[in-house]
Amino acid sequence: TLTQQRWASRLPMNTVVLFVPQQEAWVVERMGRFHRILEPGLNVLIPMLDQIRYVQSLKEIVIDVPEQSAVSLDNVTLQIDGVLFLRILDPFKASYGVEDPEYAVTQLAQTTMRSELGKLTLDKVFRERESLNSNIVHSINQASDEWGIRCLRYEIKDIQVPPRVKESMQMQVEAERRKRATVLESEGTREAGINIAEGHKQAQILASEGEKAELINKAAGEAQAVLAKAEAKSKAIRLLSDALAEQNGNAAASLSVAEQYVSAFSNLAKESNTVLLPSNTGDISGMVTQVYWFLPTNRLWDFL
Repeated sequence: TLTQQRWASRLPMNTVVLFVPQQEAWVVERMGRFHRILEPGLNVLIPMLDQIRYVQSLKEIVIDVPEQSAVSLDNVTLQIDGVLFLRILDPFKASYGVEDPEYAVTQLAQTTMRSELGKLTLDKVFRERESLNSNIVHSINQASDEWGIRCLRYEIKDIQVPPRVKESMQMQVEAERRKRATVLESEGTREAGINIAEGHKQAQILASEGEKAELINKAAGEAQAVLAKAEAKSKAIRLLSDALAEQNGNAAASLSVAEQYVSAFSNLAKESNTVLLPSNTGDISGMVTQVYWFLPTNRLWDFL
């Protein structure tokens, strides 16, 4: 068989004195029965009785897992291949536990990979490749312990999907990108509208605050003007009162009232052709005295 030819091509001859290379284990049988495992270095065997039956490499072995088909949970047929990394830990089990360790591990990796892919949908196969690799390694190690082999890691090299499924996936990706673009554009429009509204709001607030400050300042100015006017009028009234209290004050007041009396009748004659005169227009002093005594002091000042 191919296995026997492979082992025969690698088996050294019993030359009594043998030198075993580093990271190799030579399995020796004495009269057809397992005898011992030769360690690296100098070893001596009995000719004719001892025979080197197996040579196991203790280095890490890389096995290319052939491409195979598998069906996902959503019934999509995939073509998938991978790379398997393993190491022989027990040369005795690897020699007598299984006929061809590498072939056995390869077949186990393929069946495990099909089983694990059947548990996942197509989208999860691409998203969870790391967890898929970990599950395959765990499943292989559970079965390969009896063979003295330890699977270190498993890596999926390539996953091929049917052309129609690939086209559908491409359309889905393009639709997703268009959706993202539309969402981003709408969010940009919304942000722009919010910013414009905030700007109008701030402008209105600032304008109202400006109007409020203007009204407050205007009211304060008018209040100060009224107070100043009132103080001036109060001072004028006090001065007029003091002036009337002095000597000849009444005569001066009478003269001012008479002048305004005459001026008022002159203006009245200019504005209208019809003039109503009192019966005693000739008695100016009497009219002045009447106005002077019947008006209060503040009203007299307004009249003057």
